[in-house]
Amino acid sequence: MDTVPHSPGDAADIPIVYVIDDEESMRESLRQLLRSAGFAVTTFERAEDFLAAQVPNVPACVIIDVRLKGQSGLALQQRLVASHKHLSVIFMTAHGDIEMSVKAMKRGAFDFFAKPFREQDLLDSVSEGLERARKQHENDRALEQLGRCYESLTPRERDVMSLIVGGHRNREIAGKLGISEATIKVHRTQAMKKMGAASVAELVVKARQLGMNPLAATTGHEGGH
Repeated sequence: MDTVPHSPGDAADIPIVYVIDDEESMRESLRQLLRSAGFAVTTFERAEDFLAAQVPNVPACVIIDVRLKGQSGLALQQRLVASHKHLSVIFMTAHGDIEMSVKAMKRGAFDFFAKPFREQDLLDSVSEGLERARKQHENDRALEQLGRCYESLTPRERDVMSLIVGGHRNREIAGKLGISEATIKVHRTQAMKKMGAASVAELVVKARQLGMNPLAATTGHEGGH
């Protein structure tokens, strides 16, 4: 395995391009090409080596030869789909055919190149793949932060939030939960503040992002003022 060293503190932020090919000459050629274009590169000879590596949680692009010693590139892709959300997969092969490329693309491959290919085409694809991975990474981070905001709500605030996004007014919510309208207003204000929502419309959007069912509000919390 060949790696490009990172300076301390920046490894968590720099996107990485992984190259997995059992031909040393191809690995070295791609490593030099990608490094010349300014990409951080790590290479592996086998799929098993890549799977065993400590892969940082950063946006990344994986260039995989379809035919590898041991586990095939397509088999590796199948495992990556479930385990790595921020990887854009690019296949390359000297033995590719239409059926193989269709199968790879259906499984979510970002691109597919038959050897020999134009270097600039590959570099362009890597740039686009990393950009897609970066957006996915940012979206996941935002969703994780949103989840932490929701976890900070009290059980009663969650009840109120669910009923708010379900279209219920304060008086209706008070009746459903058996507490005063004034208390509902307090819970409503706190819930919106903790969720970082400036309006009900924004709260609804955040609830949908969390996969909440606004009609499934619980009403089993007694007290909770």
